[in-house]
Amino acid sequence: MTNPKLALFGINMGNMADPETMVTVARAAEAAGYESVWTGEHIVLPDPQAPPSPAAPEVPMVDTAVALAYVAAATSTIRLGSGIIILPQRQPAVLAKSLASLDHLSGGRFIFGLGVGYLEPEMTACGVPLAARGRRSDEYLAAMRLLWTTDAASFDGEYVNFTSVTANPKPAQGPGRPTIPVVVGGHTKSAAKRAVTLGHGWYGFMRSPETTRADLDMLAEAADRHERPADLGRLEISITPPGRLKPGDLEAYAELGVDRLILQPGHHRTRDEILAYIEANKPA
Repeated sequence: MTNPKLALFGINMGNMADPETMVTVARAAEAAGYESVWTGEHIVLPDPQAPPSPAAPEVPMVDTAVALAYVAAATSTIRLGSGIIILPQRQPAVLAKSLASLDHLSGGRFIFGLGVGYLEPEMTACGVPLAARGRRSDEYLAAMRLLWTTDAASFDGEYVNFTSVTANPKPAQGPGRPTIPVVVGGHTKSAAKRAVTLGHGWYGFMRSPETTRADLDMLAEAADRHERPADLGRLEISITPPGRLKPGDLEAYAELGVDRLILQPGHHRTRDEILAYIEANKPA
């Protein structure tokens, strides 16, 4: 049984995309004892909305690194999570620079949540095929980690190639401190394998206690089949529940061993409604 940390999802979306609301909500979450705030990401959305698109095209989503840097400047202790960055849509050296800069400026508060994506129109708009997006993501992550930790770095891959290059500043979470934590999102066997072999944590979105139990079984099966590097430590489990917490949900997630609950107040709610939600659900 765990004592889940509480976090807040959607700090860059909907009504929280408003600059003043974004800062007010982040400061309120920090004051209330929330461990972290998390962004969502879609660079573009199909217009008109069509399945499996999760949001209407008019919903604003501020770029993750920009939003979290803005929040970092207005807060001091709350952690900053990407929930998630769609990794194959990003140029890895450019993204590595952006996220290292965010971690540097925030004093080492960034948590790198990533996923491989699923919206074909969005992938096409970003110039990346939907096929092989998992393999591309794994290679991108390896290249980024090399740039975060190594000077005069060289990488020779299928999708990424560079020779004797250095990117500074390095992340604040670097030598002598834990590296930028990587949290892998997704509910497939491939995502479970990626979390076990490459991630410090796994992130399940819109997962009830019942679906979380099935997810954890899938992760356990992946752990039995694939070796986990010792330096990654124990796999941390983060969950965004579907809707508001019901009586008994917190205890149910704790009994399952969930480490972090990333609550979503709803991006269509007003600032006052979001602030009331933060207060009503704040950590005990």
